[in-house]
Amino acid sequence: MDAYVHSGGMYQWDSAAPVAIARAAGLVTTRLDGSPLVYNAPDPSLPDLVVTRPELADRVLAAVRGGR
Repeated sequence: MDAYVHSGGMYQWDSAAPVAIARAAGLVTTRLDGSPLVYNAPDPSLPDLVVTRPELADRVLAAVRGGR
């Protein structure tokens, strides 16, 4: 896998386990804007998610932001 991008919205519990596994495998996990994912927050919604290999993170985030 090079990258997984999800922008359709979800809840924290939908991605918590996959993100933990991705992080354990050394992958980068962020929001579309590059900010960290926040779990155990009062609002359980998580609007977007990016999972990618570290060497591709900057390029993938630039692409999803429209900056290719």
